[in-house]
Parts: sequence; C-alpha cells; structure tokens
Amino acid sequence: MIGAIFGDVVGSIYEFDNHRSKDFELFGKKCSFTDDTVMSVALAEALMRIDEDASDLQIKNEIINAFHKYGAIYPYAGYGARFKRWLVRGEREPYMSYGNGSAMRVSPVIWFAKSIEETARLARLSAEVTHNHKEGIKGAVVTAVAGYMARTGSSKEQIRDYIKESYNINFTLDEIRPTYEFNETCQDTVPQAMVAFLEGDSLEDTIRNGVSIGGDTDTLCAIAGAVAEAYFGVPDDIKGKTLSYLNPHLLGVVNDFYKRYVK
Repeated sequence: MIGAIFGDVVGSIYEFDNHRSKDFELFGKKCSFTDDTVMSVALAEALMRIDEDASDLQIKNEIINAFHKYGAIYPYAGYGARFKRWLVRGEREPYMSYGNGSAMRVSPVIWFAKSIEETARLARLSAEVTHNHKEGIKGAVVTAVAGYMARTGSSKEQIRDYIKESYNINFTLDEIRPTYEFNETCQDTVPQAMVAFLEGDSLEDTIRNGVSIGGDTDTLCAIAGAVAEAYFGVPDDIKGKTLSYLNPHLLGVVNDFYKRYVK
C-alpha cells in the first residue's frame, strides 16, 4: 500500500502537466496525496473489519461503508465525477464503471489475502461495489494478483505471463511515450502501469517510468507502485518521506494495517 501511496504522491503534480522524462525531482513542490490514497486506506480499514468467514455481501457492505466514511472526511481529494456523485448521494449500488479507480485502490488486498484465490475474490468484491463492468473488475483483479505473485516470490517473467492472459503488454515505454495520452479507463491504464513495473529495476525506477509516459500519472503510478512494492520492497527513505504526506488519521490506519499484515 505504501508503494501505491508513493506513486500517488509523486504522480500527483504531473496528472495535468505531464513530464515525458524519468529525470525529475522525486518529491516535487506541491506534491500531495489524492483520492487514490484516500480510497486505498479506506479499503484497508474495511478489510481489517471483516470476519474470516464473512460473506460476499458482508464484505461489500464493509467496503461501501468505508468508502462513504472516507468520502465524507475527505470530500476534496480529487474524485472522478461519477464516483463523487456516488459518494455525495450516499448510493450503495454500482454504476458499471470501467474507470481505473478500481485498480488504484486495490493495493491493500495484496497484503491482506492469503492465497491467489482470496486475492482475486477480494479484488473483485472491492471493484464491484462501484466498478462492476468487466473491465473495471479485471483491472482490480490483475493488479492485485500480480502484486500477490510479486510478494510471494514469482519472477517477473511469471508475472508477465499472468498479465498477458488479460492484457496486451507487447510494447515498451519508449514506444508509447511520444503518443500515450491521459486516460482514466482500466484497459488503457493498467497495462501501461504493469509495463512500468516490468521495466523497472526498483520501486523508485518504476515510479519514474510511470511518470515519464504521462497520462493519468497519479493513478498509473499508484497501480504500478502497488506491484513494485510487493516485488522490490520500500527503501526506508522513500517510506519515511511518503508517509510524511499523510495526516495522523490516514497514517494511523496505514501503520495499523502494516503491523497486522505486512511482515
């Protein structure tokens, strides 16, 4: 989850001012956490509240409750228009979204789940509360399962083979950098985020990769950072600087989650 928050914070200032290079100040002026972080922490809190034998419906209700709670606490975090409307109206039904929000918030599942099957189930449920379109669900599941594989010792080649079952990732960042544009869909954000990870040689390098191709940089980097953390780990200096952007409430939840689930 810290890897996703790191990506969100670093990418936050480039979302509408893309920087087509890996050469930039890592924590630039005006960096901040956004809705990617808020909803990731909300999902982490929801997961910590579920019982081991909870039904799909019970899990979804916990997630919905957490999303509404955090939406009320952080109303100006930069939510997408449809999700913002869902929050403001207090809705509890999904709206067939295939936006990249389902993938940007799924990182806690990587650490909470105890198997690939549980990872896929929880990722699906976390998406379905809003993003119940097949592409919205796929984006969350692929991100979470790739992350789970990374944290449990799979090689990059094995992870690549898994991702290729769902997405065409037969491209390099150099090839798409000149033409890749802002896109908020899973199908045009998750593959690019996965390649940013696959081409990276560290968590930091993964995030620099993500920023360098432009697009919806905070979310793309949050998705890439979620998998990269699981594969590379988080250096202490990056961890400390990233967490310094969080307020006591968010930091408290993150710390509690890591004490329980991240060894």
